[in-house]
Amino acid sequence: MSESTANVRIDEATPGSVRVSGELTFGNAAAALTAIDAAVSRDGRSVLDLSGVTRSDSAGLACVLAVLAQSAGRGRKLSVSHVPEGMHLLASVCEVEGLMA
Repeated sequence: MSESTANVRIDEATPGSVRVSGELTFGNAAAALTAIDAAVSRDGRSVLDLSGVTRSDSAGLACVLAVLAQSAGRGRKLSVSHVPEGMHLLASVCEVEGLMA
């Protein structure tokens, strides 16, 4: 199953994983959060793959952190793979990179 939300594509084709591609920015972070959280909630998804994210800002980082927090709140461990370099640098500057490990 794939879903598209304002420059973000959510792909659930790989078992156990949700792949996000496109832009995660202020303009679509709220809608992306809803779509990504719904996708990771299904079928015991345990990996959030960000390999397709082409652009991100602080709202995109906040979106990923919120998805991780919501999964943890449901008692489910979610790991993040292929964090884009820009998002990784922003997480480092904000001192939250440990939350994405």
